[in-house]
Amino acid sequence: MSFTQRLQEVRAGFEPAFWVANTTELFERLAYYGASAVLAIYLSEQLHFSKELTGWMIGLFGFVVWSLPVLGGALADRFGFRNALLFAYLVMSIGYFLLGSLAAPWMQATRQVLGDKWLVLGILMIPALGPAVVKPCVAGTTARTSAENVRSIGYSIYYTLVNIGGAVGPIMAWFVRTRLGIANVFRVSALSVFLMFCVTLVFFREPTRSGEQHVKSVVAAIKNMFVVLGNSRFVLFLLIFSSFYIVFWQEFVSAPLFLRGYVDPNANADRILSVDALTVICFQILVSYLTRRIPAFPAMTLGLLISSLSWLIVAVHPTIVGMIGSLIVLAFGEMTQSARYYEYISRLAPPGQQGLYMGYAFLPIAIGYFIAGPLGGYLLHQFGDVLHRPQQMWWVVTGVGVAGAVLMLIYDRVFKPGQARDGTEPA
Repeated sequence: MSFTQRLQEVRAGFEPAFWVANTTELFERLAYYGASAVLAIYLSEQLHFSKELTGWMIGLFGFVVWSLPVLGGALADRFGFRNALLFAYLVMSIGYFLLGSLAAPWMQATRQVLGDKWLVLGILMIPALGPAVVKPCVAGTTARTSAENVRSIGYSIYYTLVNIGGAVGPIMAWFVRTRLGIANVFRVSALSVFLMFCVTLVFFREPTRSGEQHVKSVVAAIKNMFVVLGNSRFVLFLLIFSSFYIVFWQEFVSAPLFLRGYVDPNANADRILSVDALTVICFQILVSYLTRRIPAFPAMTLGLLISSLSWLIVAVHPTIVGMIGSLIVLAFGEMTQSARYYEYISRLAPPGQQGLYMGYAFLPIAIGYFIAGPLGGYLLHQFGDVLHRPQQMWWVVTGVGVAGAVLMLIYDRVFKPGQARDGTEPA
């Protein structure tokens, strides 16, 4: 097939809702990663929370962000992707605005009554509700609005746009933080998602497929969740693969505090975090091409191993350059597995349940964040404040990921997930 024919195939293979949903996802990711890039610094340096408390708060925030897509996806199948997206973008606008307004005079009385700890934790839960709905909606829209012959390309586009937002978000955070103050980073995030509320309201039309079975009630949608949990092999896979995200989320939990606490107190950690996403943008197509013949499950295992080993660079060279090197290699591991992972899960979803299954695709991310937060805070304190050898914490992080890769190999040997019943690869 010629390039012109392939381009025409891509143009004809996606419905308009695909482009609208993925555009809003780009700006939602800009808001999310912009806020995430400064969140650890904000909690530790502005609110003077301990490393352990900072880690726990970020872990809880990330757990809610990435665990609720399981429920959000089920409810999106019931109420429709358009209504769910409108709700999510409005809630995130409010949550980010409140997070950036903690120092405002009208918040002082509430701060005195609740204290910073409980107030911040409560406010963090508000914007955390939004991605829980957006992620399965956009991923489900991609599944519904992509022709079969371009579905893998659709997820590559989805993943690329996510990383454009992931790259621009930290840069936006650095720019706003250094010129307008760290609190205004959250306000800019609020503005970004509010604009996507308006875009969804005006341009997004509910995607449908002929012959799909729609969920008839909220109770039925929630019951569907337990159908997936009944698949013990699938749940075991999700638990094992969460090790990737225990390793990956140290980028936002430990890396900023490690840089500013033990390398350079003036390091622009938020700007440095854009390296990961920029690497993905530059090399995703190349990596996808080079790994195209690797079956999905081995590709995911390889990505986990590469990302785990990436942290050894900063362990050996605890410098800003070393951290940049770790983030670049981390990105190559991420590129090796991520697009294949979402495609793998999407093909398991029966008609009418794309939102539900894509919601479960985010469960390992939630588990990983929930463990990564407290683990990162503990390692920073133990190896940095107690042992005064902070760079050694990265050996522990690498060990967690390598153990996960070994478990993936064992899982592959025992359950043969790379082969469907007819002997063909499912992903």
